[in-house]
Amino acid sequence: MSTITPEELNLLIEQTYKVEKEFNELKASYAHLQDTVEEVVEFLPNAIWILDNNGEIFLQNSQAKSLSELFQLLESKNNDYEVGFNSKAYLIKCSSYKEKLMLSATDITEQKRKENLATMGQMAAHLSHEIRNPIGSISLLSSTLKKRVLPENVAIVEEIQKSVCRIERIIKATLMFSKGVHAHKAPFMWSELQDALNMAVGYYGYTKDITFIFPEQKFIMNADKDLLEMLFSNFLTNAIDAIELDENEEGTVEIVYKKDDKFHKFYIYDTGVMIENKKELFEAFKSSKVKGNGLGLVLSRQIAEAHGGSVELLSTKKKGFEIKLGV
Repeated sequence: MSTITPEELNLLIEQTYKVEKEFNELKASYAHLQDTVEEVVEFLPNAIWILDNNGEIFLQNSQAKSLSELFQLLESKNNDYEVGFNSKAYLIKCSSYKEKLMLSATDITEQKRKENLATMGQMAAHLSHEIRNPIGSISLLSSTLKKRVLPENVAIVEEIQKSVCRIERIIKATLMFSKGVHAHKAPFMWSELQDALNMAVGYYGYTKDITFIFPEQKFIMNADKDLLEMLFSNFLTNAIDAIELDENEEGTVEIVYKKDDKFHKFYIYDTGVMIENKKELFEAFKSSKVKGNGLGLVLSRQIAEAHGGSVELLSTKKKGFEIKLGV
């Protein structure tokens, strides 16, 4: 039986330490690599689940952890697919590598919403073009009829004209929404716009005793008067509808004007019923009104933005909106 010399024993111990050192370095390298992978997965903008060959979660990021209920709905498919969860839409992708399966979920709710809006806008624009011709004929015939009917029937014809005017406003708003808002600015006096608004309110019609308070200041605006007429008309008609739904038999609509170096500022208040769903206030094609088309406030905001301004709901006790238009 051979014996190990002291030199051989020292060599064996040195090799053992060397192997142990390499093993620890490899282990540390693997741990560092795993940490790196976890960091990469964590910084990805979508939810990521990595599963082992038993279907158990091997690795996931924080977004995936927050969507644990969504994970229960997922399936392993070769092709991409969409899943609806908690009023949101998610695009699911699957891929596999070395007995590991990766599932990713990307929130595409906003993308789907824009696609749906684009489709609805195209359909609405097509319908508007089709409706415009018969509405034009009705408008022309009602004007002729008003001159020929008995005096006691004039009010009936005027109601027809008001209804036609309302349809024309809806058509104009729909076409503008589908094409986009473009402002053609020119200077004009506020009083000119106010006269147009008084006429629009008269055509709209209402049953209650409503007081309208307009700014008394005389000032010039460099803006697209037709667009601003649509913007302010939308707020005035919304205010009228809100007052019509209120229990009181009278109401007030007030426009307050202020100005600074950058903006014309208008504050529109009304005493009608309060706004219920504030989250969908500026959402296209969504309206709480029976006769609303859901485009009024959306277009109003776009018109204000086309003039370098904005439209915001005020967070004060007094119900109102702030409209800012670039000077």
